[in-house]
Amino acid sequence: MKNYLDLRNKMDCKLLKEPAEIIRSGGIVIFPTETVYGIGANGLDEKAVDKLYKVKNRPLNKPISLLVSNMEMIEKITKNISNKEYKLMNKFFPGPFTIILKKKNIIPDIVTSGGDTVGIRMPSGEIARKLVEYANVPIATPSANISGKPSGTNIDSIIRDFEGKVDYIIDGGESKIGIASTIVQVVNEEIHILREGIISRENVLNI
Repeated sequence: MKNYLDLRNKMDCKLLKEPAEIIRSGGIVIFPTETVYGIGANGLDEKAVDKLYKVKNRPLNKPISLLVSNMEMIEKITKNISNKEYKLMNKFFPGPFTIILKKKNIIPDIVTSGGDTVGIRMPSGEIARKLVEYANVPIATPSANISGKPSGTNIDSIIRDFEGKVDYIIDGGESKIGIASTIVQVVNEEIHILREGIISRENVLNI
């Protein structure tokens, strides 16, 4: 298929510059993370995120988390980060960990379903991390599946669902973890586990 990149056996980060530019320009790209496959769009582009919702058949009242490549990017798009939130990020980033932070206005409301917070994750998978780095924008990234179906971990089933609907597909083989990230929110200095993933509740609470 056109715009398909096979990185299963040989990792060449320079090849990610093309799909990164597609994301910057408003396109949609499927790519592997260390948890499950993601389907991503420029998280600062309202039209691109709207297209992402439609391709996934995702309800508009379900917010989408953003993938970032470094702390500088986090500080550009979020505000009022507490010491405890920094402590959590310093411990679990990069990795299968999502933290809910207060968003800045630079993030379109469609990403957060009109809310004032946004999920932030810094992936440890090399492909996902480099893709965000080259795109130089946070990537709005839900799992690569049609809403209601299991999260995408196998590229063949993902291609069947999305071929002809997205602009680029990156094949990195089977997902290493296959479980979605742990999601955490700090409220009044208290840590709340919104979803327990590969990082356990005990591990998070023992920071």
